Amino acid sequence: MRRPDTLAGVLGTWPRREATLLLVVLGAGVFLAGLELMITAVALPSILRDLADITQLRHASWIVNGYLLVYVVAMPLAGRLADLWGVRRLFLAGLLAFTIGSGLAGAAPTLDLLIAARLVQALGGGILVPVGTAAASHLFEGHARARALGMIGALTFLGMAAGPFVGAAVLSSVHPASALAGLGIDGGPLVHALDPAWRWVFYVNVPIGLVAIALAWAASAGWDTPRRPGRLDVPGAFLFSVALVAAIGALTLLGSPAVPGEPNPFLLGVALVATSVVAGAAYLRRSLRRPDPFLDPRLFRDAAFASAAVVSLLTGYAFATAIVGGALFVDRVLYGGPADQRIALGALAGATALGALASGIAIRVVSLRLVSIVGLAGAVVALGLMSRWDPSVSIAAVAGLLALFGLGFGLTVTPRSTAAVEAAGRRAFGVASATVTVARMIGMAVGLAILAAYGSTVIAQLYDRVIQTADGYKSVIAVELRDRPRPGRRARPPRSWSGCSSWPPA
Repeated sequence: MRRPDTLAGVLGTWPRREATLLLVVLGAGVFLAGLELMITAVALPSILRDLADITQLRHASWIVNGYLLVYVVAMPLAGRLADLWGVRRLFLAGLLAFTIGSGLAGAAPTLDLLIAARLVQALGGGILVPVGTAAASHLFEGHARARALGMIGALTFLGMAAGPFVGAAVLSSVHPASALAGLGIDGGPLVHALDPAWRWVFYVNVPIGLVAIALAWAASAGWDTPRRPGRLDVPGAFLFSVALVAAIGALTLLGSPAVPGEPNPFLLGVALVATSVVAGAAYLRRSLRRPDPFLDPRLFRDAAFASAAVVSLLTGYAFATAIVGGALFVDRVLYGGPADQRIALGALAGATALGALASGIAIRVVSLRLVSIVGLAGAVVALGLMSRWDPSVSIAAVAGLLALFGLGFGLTVTPRSTAAVEAAGRRAFGVASATVTVARMIGMAVGLAILAAYGSTVIAQLYDRVIQTADGYKSVIAVELRDRPRPGRRARPPRSWSGCSSWPPA
């Protein structure tokens, strides 16, 4: 095997062509994970209408929050295992778990089973991103490493950019019931497994995942990252998981009304907060006494590493607010259909991918700090302007501000990843990559929990006002929108009124 051109930045034991091919395969894996996140965001309103209703928003929020929590817990474990065992087997296992979870999610007949299938998906997704990032860090060094990390980040968000387009295309063009009726199949398990169309936003991952597994197996043959002795901190992972799940659960319960015969939400929230604090303290105590903890808090002694993690946490919170807030605003305020969601969320994710790719190039010319500051400033300005949205805003204006936010967010991706892995050193590339991504996903989970809690409280209050009288809906809908039909939507009664003798109610 010939030696590579080391001036190009490729490590000395792997030729440049093979390293580039493997980088593309790694990018395909993180692209798949990004695609899934945004496809699900587009499909959420359809899933709610089919398996639940808008009054069950807290429960349905676990379609996303459950995914994020398992994703967050899996990433540090995968990062540590990548440092101990190498990345090749882990990456292939992540692709397999993600593909299986996608198939199970598509076939789920109930909301609870869909949430369970999403947990399997999350296990795979939680492996793909940190292991892909760690592998790219090992493959390249110097400026080439920054470009490789920029490519991995860009492909993650490029997957998100493709998500709204693929999701909208699936929801608007896939009609399984009609196709099966043409074959003389009008009911039965097959119809339930294939219809409605939202199921195909999960099924679409299955063939992509199978092809990615085959390519990854072939492209990585004969290559793996260095291995070192060590043990996996499973008790530490358990304590961290308990602390995180309890904290997110407490946030989700904010504002929940008391229901006779059920646990008091305030007391349950207090108990969850106490559990989170105790488990978190136990985790920190254990981690500081072990040489190889689940997530090493000693890494935060380095100012660069700590700054990268904090930026990831804050931008993750903002990103969740933009994704879910933007999707719900278009769907519930502007009454936009899948095409409008595709425009809005596609602008957000596309600009994020562009920003991530540009940041990998920009840091060759200017400092990591300056690129991060410019990106954060753009994101803050966009969020401030988004807070002024009202029902009169156009879809073009929504897409423009989401794009500005995405560009700013994307510019922070490569600087924080590069700062983290270089501060941790080669022996801890996996853990460093996982920690930064975990911080971002924790921020997203917190943002989603707060949005779900706030949204559920407001919806419950509005729902009570709406059902008081036949004309109650007029008190919560602007005059100019009361008789406006929803584009491409067929009116139907809410599930809670399905027992009424007529619709609309007299």
